[in-house]
Amino acid sequence: MALKCGIVGLPNVGKSTLFNCLSNAKAQSANFPFCTIEPNVGTITVPDERINKLEEIANPERVLPTTIEIVDIAGLVKGAHKGEGLGNQFLANIREVDALIHVVRCFEDDNVIHVDGSVDPVRDKEVIDIELQLKDLETVEKRISSIARKMKNGDKEAVKQHELYTLVQETLEAGKSARSLDLDEDRKAILDEMQLITAKPVMYLCNVDEDSVKGGNALVDALKESVKDENAEVLVLGVGIEADINELESYEERQMFLEDLGLTEPGVSKLINKAYSLLDLYTYFTVGVKEVRAWTIHKGMTAPQAAGVIHSDFEKGFIRAEVIKYEDYIEYKSEAKIKEAGKMQVNGKEYVVEDGDIMHFRFNV
Repeated sequence: MALKCGIVGLPNVGKSTLFNCLSNAKAQSANFPFCTIEPNVGTITVPDERINKLEEIANPERVLPTTIEIVDIAGLVKGAHKGEGLGNQFLANIREVDALIHVVRCFEDDNVIHVDGSVDPVRDKEVIDIELQLKDLETVEKRISSIARKMKNGDKEAVKQHELYTLVQETLEAGKSARSLDLDEDRKAILDEMQLITAKPVMYLCNVDEDSVKGGNALVDALKESVKDENAEVLVLGVGIEADINELESYEERQMFLEDLGLTEPGVSKLINKAYSLLDLYTYFTVGVKEVRAWTIHKGMTAPQAAGVIHSDFEKGFIRAEVIKYEDYIEYKSEAKIKEAGKMQVNGKEYVVEDGDIMHFRFNV
């Protein structure tokens, strides 16, 4: 399951530096707009202590953690929806991601140029919002035009689509994002099919200086106030500090650096986990002597659907799923002892997989 988060924001707010910290890729990072002229894509491991514990017990030949792709998208400016700056090219890249990490500058520094000449996170956030909303508005208006003939012919599905398209159009024209709509499952399915940028879940990342990394600052407070009704994640992180941590060679050095700042873990670890939860994802594991592997699924998936993530044949020929709870595996430390204790569950097609389940699928094709 190739899941992608896109890093967006104005030019020069710390996107490429953040990307480097996340993926250890070497995207160009410089003190001027548009230094990222191609979308950089990096694959990052989702930190999960559970897979380390499973490895200690199973001692497999290899370990495969779950991953998310991060796409670093060049800075957007006013007029991006019309192609200003590098707008259209990168708006197309945003369409391909599952969620947005919106980096907002929340620090003052005369040595770092701001594209609009002053630091105002609320204004900056609104600039990006407007550009994405206007781009979505173009999409919706084209959809409305394209189904006009079907509407005239009395096509019931076209009527349903038109009602939703009109609702989305009115929402966008009011300066609100598509994700703000409260829709039933049928309408949500139509919205998902449209692949609107503003329908994607978003996390606001407040990029702060070292003094503000623990408690935030007035700029962070202003941004939090402005997004309080959006049901969005807000994370405070010092991108420059994360870059410094990334330069340190050993785990011990990194921990000492964090302790000096009064932190318990790198901010990028929190970011990755928050991105994972933002997408409403779960992890299940397969454990054996050959490999311990983490698999990514959407919350609410049934056992056959989860099996299909490994291979479509597993879903087609699904018979049953043998399930061990993570806590039981850690306690009993072997499949034989788990069976003896009666802790292995045998579940059918209706079973909804829980986060951390250790699964073994029986299938026949």
